[in-house]
Amino acid sequence: MTVQLPGGLTVTARVPASSANLGPGFDSLGLALSLYDEISVTTTDGGLTVEVEGEGAGDVPADASHLVVRAIERGFDALGVQAAGMNVLCRNKIPHSRGLGSSASAVVGGLAAAEALAKKFDSTLELGAERLVQLSSEFEGHPDNAAASVLGGVVVSWTEEIDGAAKFSAVRVEPHSDLRLIVLVPTFRSSTAQTRGILPPMVPHKDASFNVSRAALSVVALTQRPDLLMVATEDRLHQGYRASALPITTRWIAALRKAGIPAVVSGAGPTVLAFSQTSMPDALRIEIEAEGLTVLELPISDGVSAG
Repeated sequence: MTVQLPGGLTVTARVPASSANLGPGFDSLGLALSLYDEISVTTTDGGLTVEVEGEGAGDVPADASHLVVRAIERGFDALGVQAAGMNVLCRNKIPHSRGLGSSASAVVGGLAAAEALAKKFDSTLELGAERLVQLSSEFEGHPDNAAASVLGGVVVSWTEEIDGAAKFSAVRVEPHSDLRLIVLVPTFRSSTAQTRGILPPMVPHKDASFNVSRAALSVVALTQRPDLLMVATEDRLHQGYRASALPITTRWIAALRKAGIPAVVSGAGPTVLAFSQTSMPDALRIEIEAEGLTVLELPISDGVSAG
């Protein structure tokens, strides 16, 4: 039985950006970044309005096909509720198609808003973190970005097949207190589908073994030994194959690593994610910004909140 939510309920979800892979942890490692979208939803007696401010304004649909609206409806279905109408306002700061998990953030924010609306009506209605990870990951087919936006911190995620269906799971691990993140955000975009399509269907056994060791070491480096991040962020599964499609990204990763700063492709790119225990050197920042990239120093974030 589906319960009708009354009009006039209002909630706001605040959801962080995310970076996935972190070098060797393809589709399994991720972290949340202190860059946020805000989604405000009010239930009404009928109709749907969608407003978008900031990133994506004028580019994304303003109807029921909007990703946030689809996620809200999916959350309502899971909770056994519905709304006759909604006003949805998205205030977006997470750049789109840059490898910062904007799609996953939209889904997580929509699901969290749906849960918060249901809880305002009935405090016993909730999804919980585990189900939020599952539902949000179903939209993309892998849990690294979505899990990071749900749980915050650094996440290790995995997928199992149970009775023919994908079961997505993740755990949060606490990052080392000295860890600082720097992202280099280009003005141009890249398509995850396109860059994923570049990857070969099979890789050499030695490369798979190499990445297993580096991914395992990454967890140690991110949580206990930041001094190991240079070697821990080495990768042979995806970055090399994508290099020709991301020439600026690839060049700056090499330049930063040469300067002693561990750097990787953020997700499918084109953003560069760098790990540091100090601020970006001024001379290097000036050189990067002269090429039109935005340099942001972003602390690791907690997960989505809504109320």
